[in-house]
Amino acid sequence: MITVQKIQMVDLKTQYEKIKSEVDNGIQEVINSTAFINGPAVKEFQKDLETYLNVKHVIPCANGTDALQIAMMALGLKPGDEVITANFTYVATAEVIGLLGLTPVLVDVNENTFDINIEAIEKNITPKTKAIVPVHLYGQCCNMEAIMAIAKKHNLFVIEDVAQALGADYIFADGTKKKAGTIGTVGSTSFFPSKNLGCYGDGGAIYTNDDNLAAKLRMIAHHGQSKQYIHDVLGVNSRLDTIQAAILKVKLKRLDSYAKARNNAADFYDKAFANHAKIKTPVRAKYSNHVFHQYTLTLKEIDRNNLREFLANKNIPSMIYYPIPLHKQNAYKSERFNDKDFPITEKLCAHVISLPMHTELNHETLKYITDNVLEFCNK
Repeated sequence: MITVQKIQMVDLKTQYEKIKSEVDNGIQEVINSTAFINGPAVKEFQKDLETYLNVKHVIPCANGTDALQIAMMALGLKPGDEVITANFTYVATAEVIGLLGLTPVLVDVNENTFDINIEAIEKNITPKTKAIVPVHLYGQCCNMEAIMAIAKKHNLFVIEDVAQALGADYIFADGTKKKAGTIGTVGSTSFFPSKNLGCYGDGGAIYTNDDNLAAKLRMIAHHGQSKQYIHDVLGVNSRLDTIQAAILKVKLKRLDSYAKARNNAADFYDKAFANHAKIKTPVRAKYSNHVFHQYTLTLKEIDRNNLREFLANKNIPSMIYYPIPLHKQNAYKSERFNDKDFPITEKLCAHVISLPMHTELNHETLKYITDNVLEFCNK
């Protein structure tokens, strides 16, 4: 039997071993220079990411949650302003809305692609609506062309949450492509270790093509300073650590090959579960490629908890992203929300399960995982 040490949701150790010398050298250079804050590697990584994304400005920061918060602060959103986002997402997306005294407006998602429902966005726009936060969940883009049309019609900001889809391409109706996060007013991402581009601690970034907005984002991320000891706006202290930037420089060069490895694993899963009556595999949207931050199945007539227990007994990890809708979390409960408005979110929370997905999955491991899932589901 394959041991639990060899099957992980994300295998960062094996990935590190393949780039160990470059990563170690990068870290040692930072230590030798003692430029631990805003050292050269931060600027170098910033430039590398700007080139990769084909975006004018990347503003590194401390984590993905800060990236979202700083973006909202820079856009001048005020307490009471409404911000529309998906109900089916990680809490950070709604958390920063609440922290700033804004009003989170949660809407349902699409059953096949898990992304925010366009009709639900339109339905929930009011005179107080100021922004939309589409979450590029699990590794593929939301329908950005439709979202940008709504934003233009109602004069709204669009803040892309790209924490799970860095490197994904959005494909416009005319065939042109742009990287996730470079289409809206501003994009935000996380470099949490398990992300497709992950550092070895916390990290994040904000990006935009707007020169004036970029200047304000930089100020807010650095205590609101325009220059040393001159504080023009209310800011925060949110910096990408130099050591983390050195690590990210090494990994960014491999991001596309990492996405290819994840897609190869997803293809194996797809083929193994194809046409199974009780297993629905992820649907690729026509308007996006997929970088598979997660590989998420939707189960039909399967006891999910029993499946997870069965897999755990075979040393196969699994996760549920996400088991409870945001509108049912104590922190976000409100009379404004009604269960009947979120039928797809409720269904997904009850039936999704994510299998191991990372760059180091091999044929033997994938076969072991899929064989055991099928054994249970075929009972």
